[in-house]
Amino acid sequence: MSEIRISRIGTTRDQLGESPVWDEARMRLYWIDALAGLIHSLDPATGDVTQFSAPAPIGSMVLRQDGGAVLALRHGFAQYDFGMRVLTEGPSIGLDDPKVRLNDGKADRHGRFVAGTMHADRAPDKAPYGGLYRLDAAGALELLETDLAVSNGPCFSPDGRTFYLADSARRIIWAYDYGSDGPLANKRVFVNTEAQQSGCDGATVDSEGFLWSVLVRIGKIARFAPNGTIARTIDMPVRHPTSVTFGGPDLDVLYVTSISRSHALVDDHPDAGGLFAVEGLGVRGLPAHRFRSD
Repeated sequence: MSEIRISRIGTTRDQLGESPVWDEARMRLYWIDALAGLIHSLDPATGDVTQFSAPAPIGSMVLRQDGGAVLALRHGFAQYDFGMRVLTEGPSIGLDDPKVRLNDGKADRHGRFVAGTMHADRAPDKAPYGGLYRLDAAGALELLETDLAVSNGPCFSPDGRTFYLADSARRIIWAYDYGSDGPLANKRVFVNTEAQQSGCDGATVDSEGFLWSVLVRIGKIARFAPNGTIARTIDMPVRHPTSVTFGGPDLDVLYVTSISRSHALVDDHPDAGGLFAVEGLGVRGLPAHRFRSD
């Protein structure tokens, strides 16, 4: 196993860094500060960082096929044009509860945005509102799943036929059969992380079909084999890493976002909230799917 190298990239300090995505066409990394309403765009070759503003909180973002991005905002989706710095509101999920908002999301191989909700400060005896939504190019929304307390880490197997979704509050990653249309099927427990004393946060899948997930409360990243066993763990230099994606020219750099101060977690480490690059892993990721444009 190769020796890994972990380095902080730049000087950004996010309250709640999330949703990193690599743009292989422009060789740039995008990620968000969910609570500050910021989108960062990094050129790793030069260190240049460009920032864009959007209404906070931003749950997640995916890149569009024809440029720009689609954002999951508090209760709905929006298109963002980076060149014009213009936000165009899209469909709403139809909720107005201030404690429920859209959270993590990814594009599927068919060009649709799949994003779930989180229900903050929920009483133990109260069922969570919201669920998992799928947005297509025509603006149509489907509700795919309910009863999600804190949805995180949605991602897909290399063939796109298995969908993974964590409920961080319950410390479970679910696996589902995923088709081009229709509902999710064959829901099963992929992994229970209660023994790790942490729920899982953001996640990605590498080219070998292993799932990389952040153990947000214990400062680690875990690589899970397709059968759900832990193949490897990485200790991060900060207490609360949040999400991961593979990037770089060879898709062999694991970029990691982190927290300095979210609603529930605080880290006073000087590098908390920073962006990190993990190199020397000996594995590669997969190109990010993009949202299909009309």
